[in-house]
Amino acid sequence: MKRGAATVLAAVVLATAGTALDGCQRGPSTGTGAPVPGPSVAGCPAGTLARAKADVQQAEQVDVPWNGPTSGPGAVPDRTIVYVAQTMTNPGVAGVVRGLIEAATVIGWSVRVIDGQGTPAGIQAAFGQAVNLRASGIVIGGFDPGLTSQQVAQAAAAHIPLVGWHAVAAPGPSTNPPLFSNITTSVEAVARLSADWVIADSNGNAGVVVFTDDSVPFARNKSQLIKDGLATCPGVRLLSSENIPIPDASSRTPQAVSALLARFQGRWTHSVAINDLYFADAAPALRAAGRPGNGAPYNIAAGDGDPSAFQRIDSRQFQAATVPEPLTEQGWQIVDEFNRAFSHQPASGYVAPVHITTAANSGGATSWDPVGYRQAYRTIWGR
Repeated sequence: MKRGAATVLAAVVLATAGTALDGCQRGPSTGTGAPVPGPSVAGCPAGTLARAKADVQQAEQVDVPWNGPTSGPGAVPDRTIVYVAQTMTNPGVAGVVRGLIEAATVIGWSVRVIDGQGTPAGIQAAFGQAVNLRASGIVIGGFDPGLTSQQVAQAAAAHIPLVGWHAVAAPGPSTNPPLFSNITTSVEAVARLSADWVIADSNGNAGVVVFTDDSVPFARNKSQLIKDGLATCPGVRLLSSENIPIPDASSRTPQAVSALLARFQGRWTHSVAINDLYFADAAPALRAAGRPGNGAPYNIAAGDGDPSAFQRIDSRQFQAATVPEPLTEQGWQIVDEFNRAFSHQPASGYVAPVHITTAANSGGATSWDPVGYRQAYRTIWGR
C-alpha cells in the first residue's frame, strides 16, 4: 500500500452430501447465450425465467468501460478525512478504506481510520472522536446514521461534510440524514440481480435460504428486496431468512448452517447473503456435513465482493457467485465527492453498474472495478 503524500493513521476506538431438490436442475451457467422464452419451468413463468437469464448474462460481462464523471473541480489541497468504520472485520468496509487511502495519496490528503468495532457504543464513540478531531470530512462507513444522530448534528454544526458508504438505502445526496452523498450501487439492482441468478441457475426451481443483518437498515432493505425478487418465481421457495448480525457472523453462522442442513437437507439448494462473509463462516459447517465445495447449496452474495469471496468462487469452495461492489473505485469516489463538497460543487451523482462474478468470468482477479476510473479522477483533480 503506497502512502506517498497521504498520512495514514489508524485509531482504534475501544468503546451432507445432500440430494438436489426434487426435479431441480442446476441451470446452464448464465452467460451461455440469449434465453428464448418457452413453456414455464417448475411453476416459474416463462417470461420471468427468460428475463432473469438475460439480466444475468448482461451482468456477467467484463471490462465494463468507465461511465462515471469526467469533469469536476481541481484538487483542493491539505484536507484530512476521517473514516468511521462500522467494523473493520466487515470486508466491504475495509475494502473501501484501501481505495480511499490510495486516492488520498494521489490527491495529497491525510486519512484517519477509526473502528467502531460493530457496537452502537463503539460507533458513537468513534464518530464523536472524528468530530472532535475537526476533520475536514467524515465518512460514515457501513452503519446507520440514526445510531449517531447526536454526532451527525454536531458535525453539521461544525460544517463538516459527511459522505456515506452503504449508510442509507439510496445512492446520492441525502437530506435526512444530511449526507453530501451516499456511495453504493443501486440496492434494488443488486437485490434483483441476486434473485435473478438463483432463478436462472436453478431453471426456476430452488429452495433458498437468505442470510441478512436486520440491525442495519440498508441490509434489511436489501434482503427484503431479494425475497421480493425470488417471489416472482413460484418454483423458487424461501425456506428461511436467517438474521445474523455481521459482527456475530463468525460465531453464529456455523451453528445456523448446521441447523439448516438438519432441517431442510436436500431441499436447500441455493443461498443468498447480503455479504460474502457469511459464506466464509458457513464453509466449515458445510464441509463437516460432507457437502462438496462445488455442490448445493449454491451460494451467491449480494455484496460486497471482497478478495476472499473471489478466492472461494475461483476454487469452487462453497460460493458460486457474488455481486461485488467496486470497493476500490468507491474509495476513489468518496475522495472525489469530498473534493466537490470542499469546492462548493454538487455531488457527482455517479452510481456504479452492477456486475456478477463467477469462476467463468473472474479471470483470477480478487476484485472488480470499472475500467479507467483512476485516470478519470486523476484528470479531474489535475493529479
